[in-house]
Order: sequence, then C-alpha cells, then structure tokens
Amino acid sequence: MTIRFKNNSIEFESGTNKWVLVETNSGFDFTGAIRAQEFLSFANIGVTAGYTSGGNTPPNLTNIVDSFPFATIANATDVGDLTVARSLRPAGQSSSSFGYTSGGATSNPFSGYASSNVIDRYSFGTANNATDVGDLTVARHGVAGQSSSTHGYSSGGQTLPTPTNTNVIDRFPFAATGNASDVGDLIQSRIYVGGQSSDTKGYTSGGQIPPATYYNTIDSFPFSTNTNASDVGDLTTTGSGIAGQNSFIHGYSSGRNSPGSAVIDKFLFSTNANATSVGSLTVGRSWAAGQSSSTYGYTSGGYIGSTMNTIDRFPFATDSNASDVGDLTQVREGSAGQQV
Repeated sequence: MTIRFKNNSIEFESGTNKWVLVETNSGFDFTGAIRAQEFLSFANIGVTAGYTSGGNTPPNLTNIVDSFPFATIANATDVGDLTVARSLRPAGQSSSSFGYTSGGATSNPFSGYASSNVIDRYSFGTANNATDVGDLTVARHGVAGQSSSTHGYSSGGQTLPTPTNTNVIDRFPFAATGNASDVGDLIQSRIYVGGQSSDTKGYTSGGQIPPATYYNTIDSFPFSTNTNASDVGDLTTTGSGIAGQNSFIHGYSSGRNSPGSAVIDKFLFSTNANATSVGSLTVGRSWAAGQSSSTYGYTSGGYIGSTMNTIDRFPFATDSNASDVGDLTQVREGSAGQQV
C-alpha cells in the first residue's frame, strides 16, 4: 500500500483501489468504506458453550462429554464420549474448533487406578465421539490445562499406580495430531492444580503434594518460548482440586478442598500480584471442572461429601457470588473443562 500526504488530505492507494481522507471546514471526509472485524484474542475464552469431559460418577468412571449453553440458563446435554473413561482430573484444553482432554487416570479391578497419557480430541458444535490424537510425555492425573491460540498445555500431576509427582509442562499442537513435548517445569511438583490462560501465558494455581502438603502458589509460563515457570503470586488460601477460569484480563480459581472451599479468587494477568477473594460458589467443593465465556466463569460438578452435578456461574464484570444455572447429565467429579 502507498500512503501520500498532501496539504489537507491523506491518500491510501493499493493496486486499483484508492481511499482519501480530506480535511474540510466541518471536519474530515473519507472516500471509501471502513470495515471492522472482531477477533477473539485467544482460544481459551468461549462464546457458545461449555463442555465437561470425563470424571467419576461413583462407583464408576465416565467417558461422557457434556455440553451446556452460555447464552441461556439450561441443563447440559450428552454430546459424545471420550476414547476411554478417565477421572482424577485430566486436563482440559480448547482450540477454536476442538476440545481436548489430556491425561487423567483409568481404573482396573486388579491394580486400581493407573495414569493415562492419552490426548483425546472431539469436535465442537457436533455430537460425536472423541479420537485419540497423541500422548503426553508423562502419563499422569491431577493435571492443569492451558490453551494458547495454537497449542494445548498440560502442567503438573502425578503418575499411578506408583505415585510419583511431576512438575512437567507439556505442549501439543492444535494444527496437527501428534505427541506432546516437554517445554519446561513448574516451580514445584504438585497435583490437583487449576489452570488459567491469558493471551500470552499459562498459569497453574494451587495444588498439593500428597498426602497433606497444600500450596497457594500461582505459577506462570510464557507461550512464546520454551522455559520454566516462575512464581507470580499466591491464592488467598492453600488448597487443591481447584477449577480454573479466565476472563481477558484476570485468572480465576474456584473451589478447593480446604477451609473456604467455596471461595472464588481473582488475580490480574498484567502484573505479578496475589489473588483476592471476589465471591463464593453456591456450594463449596473441590474436583470441579472450570469453563470460561467472555462474560462469566463456570464451575461444573465436583465433590463435597458427595458427588455433584451443579453448574455454577459467576460474572467477570463485578465481584459477586455464583448462581446455580443448570445441571450436568450426571453427578461427577474429577472432570476436565473446555469451551468454544
């Protein structure tokens, strides 16, 4: 494009097209059309629906993928199945077209739980089953999920049946099927962590080292380079089994298995600072799945004495408590969350 500056005008010329901005006595005249296009800044904010995949419906694991609308208050519907039933907090990731469920734990009657390295993918907008599109570098459960516009990330977790905690940050591509690669480490090896995403960084919040060492750490790692995470702040309380959500400017952590288990924390992406408590879930619980629209955070399912099917919603525009906006198709805990 060629731009020319004249006495009282600016000319924009590209090929046979020409636009002119002219100063007049009454203001500026523009010969041409201005077209604006809205861009979603990153894939971890949804517009249409939230998804809850896998989990535990006692005494059985489930492979069900539920979907619930963001535009209305309604119950979820069953839209497909994972390739294998998984619980104990697999990680959830979202591209613009697909939902991903990575890791988690499967069960068999002989050795109990065994960690999974499977990365499942299912299509948004259509009711169909997931396909296995790759493997994590380390089979694990209790993982946090993050999403950039091009890659999914899985951070932290623990392997089973021989418990081994991990600090690994894995990354896998959205554009092609393939295995994950190890791109860095959290500052601590911990499990049952919450995951949040800004447009440039992934965040991992809270977690524990079994049996009873709990953390309030908020880790951050960049999407643009392969490097270790850094400590950028603290949640208001320690705890694990946290559901993660994010607006465009804040990360949220809702629920946990500690005192104040109904708490909704908020922390700013643009600065390194501690979280503040901004509200409460309708029922305190842990092991819930987190989803994010452009205006609300959602917390679905979970456990407090018994397994739940509740879908809570809290606003991003104001600091206030959540409200009950629907139910999953079944009670479940230890699920992964996605959105589109």
